[in-house]
Amino acid sequence: MMVIVGIVVVLGSVMGGYLAGGGHLNVLFQPFEVMIIVGAAIGGFIIANRKPVLSGAAKAIPGLLKAEAFNKEAYLELLTLLYAIFKMAKTKGALVLEQHVEKPDESAVFKNYPTFLHDHHAVTFLCDYLRLLTLGTDNHHEMETLMDEDLATHREEHHAIAGAIQNVADAMPALGIVAAVLGVIHTMGSITEPPAVLGELIGGALVGTFMGILLSYGFIAPLASAVKARGDAEERYFLCMKAGILAYMQGYAPSVAVEFARKALNTDVRPTFYEVETAVENMPQAA
Repeated sequence: MMVIVGIVVVLGSVMGGYLAGGGHLNVLFQPFEVMIIVGAAIGGFIIANRKPVLSGAAKAIPGLLKAEAFNKEAYLELLTLLYAIFKMAKTKGALVLEQHVEKPDESAVFKNYPTFLHDHHAVTFLCDYLRLLTLGTDNHHEMETLMDEDLATHREEHHAIAGAIQNVADAMPALGIVAAVLGVIHTMGSITEPPAVLGELIGGALVGTFMGILLSYGFIAPLASAVKARGDAEERYFLCMKAGILAYMQGYAPSVAVEFARKALNTDVRPTFYEVETAVENMPQAA
């Protein structure tokens, strides 16, 4: 939603200011200039990046139109789930988790937390490390090192996507100049035309420079920053699980382990201690 608001503000400010100054929108309508700039940018993007980055960008950019998934309610659900899992393991032993982590879609515990269950990456992350607990892993230092490596890989993949989009933004002004130069070449080929025609051709050529700069700083660079922010928010979601699991492995009670996880959250999405306590008291029971 905020992406759409931002786009409207950018377009409204630029075009509104241009019209208020006496400009004419028809001069800015230069489809061939746009084709040169955007087409070259897409081609360069394809040349420069591996297939996972291309597919990741194709998913990440439309995903910005959706509401942020990792809000306070999502974290409250996650903390409640962690408590339910830790309590079950504490009272019945770690082996009881095996049936849940092997088939989370059929788990009576996970089904009570649909927001979490809908996130495939989060489910895989949690189940992978709970599975290690069922296999007898008890060294929290080794577990933390493994988690850090996993999260570093996750971070690199997301930053590669954001970085690739930022590279397109950085190239846009230069591609705008390319379009402008081609427009000037076309104008020079029409040097015998009357001044009115030449003026229109020169104005059209300069639109290339304008479009390149506007697309770069008004749209693509902000999109790159937004994609990076979404990736960082997802990583924080995983860090919350990491903090809780490591605290549980060190022997803390389920409620204390969940408090460790809660403290790993950013303050704008962090539920209060009493909100977590209330959610835990009212959590659904596994069938």
